[in-house]
Amino acid sequence: MLRLESVSKRYGRGDWILRDVDVEAPAGEVVAFAGGNGSGKSTLLRIAVGLSRPTRGTVAARPPVVGYVPDRFSPNERMSATGYLAHMGRVRGLTTAVASARAGRLLDRLALVGGKDAPLRSLSKGNAQKVALAQALLVEPGLLVLDEPWSGLDADAHGVLAEIMTEVAASGGTVVFTDHRESVTRARATRTYLVARGRVSLRGPEAPVTERRPASDVVLTAGRDGRVPVDLAWEQLDGVLAVSRDTTGVRVRVGRESADALLFTALQHGWSVERVNEATPDHYRAPDVATNGDMR
Repeated sequence: MLRLESVSKRYGRGDWILRDVDVEAPAGEVVAFAGGNGSGKSTLLRIAVGLSRPTRGTVAARPPVVGYVPDRFSPNERMSATGYLAHMGRVRGLTTAVASARAGRLLDRLALVGGKDAPLRSLSKGNAQKVALAQALLVEPGLLVLDEPWSGLDADAHGVLAEIMTEVAASGGTVVFTDHRESVTRARATRTYLVARGRVSLRGPEAPVTERRPASDVVLTAGRDGRVPVDLAWEQLDGVLAVSRDTTGVRVRVGRESADALLFTALQHGWSVERVNEATPDHYRAPDVATNGDMR
């Protein structure tokens, strides 16, 4: 569990970045902090993991093992990904052999592009983000803190990250993340705090997004060669509200403002677009799947 009590933060005599923040993130939950740039989300996370001390208030509870992925991880290092992770593992009490083996499994799962032995400074932003995520998981965390974790990640890694978050929570850990997209916080969080002007409030019950947003139904089928392409983590793409699959394809309900981006991603990965229909407000629930496996 993570618990903050009456936490406030400012630097010197400057303006207050956070004011009287009370937060509880229980074990086994995935907790989101949503808010715009400059709202204080990153400062809140740095206090949560112990990298910054509150000016007032206290961190009343924090698990002993914390994994943290900052919003920016751009190491200008000649050290390789595996070398860096082995070093971080030793810092956290692992032997070199255990740290290297664990690092290799994590980088394989995250599908690091560019080579495990490539210098960190040669990696793209998205692949550097995968290394940052791997270092946070070298030792099983009781608290996993992720600051804008999907930023820069490729579509395939989105699904892996979601799986990891679910696994940490299922094992009794606490997951805390920030994201400015309502579709992501609603899809992934068991509770969400809103951060605005340094104040933090628990979001109360609201109508589901699928009942309120203009949406489109996109039906995708096998490519022209007749083979069904590798399935994507559709649920993790921006604006996706619901997904249903059958043996011939996939139907995705997506917010109208995100439909073009979804279509572009689908075509890049070898899918063909069968049709795009407007979903009216009365039909924003998840797509039905017929008992014979056909989408209806």
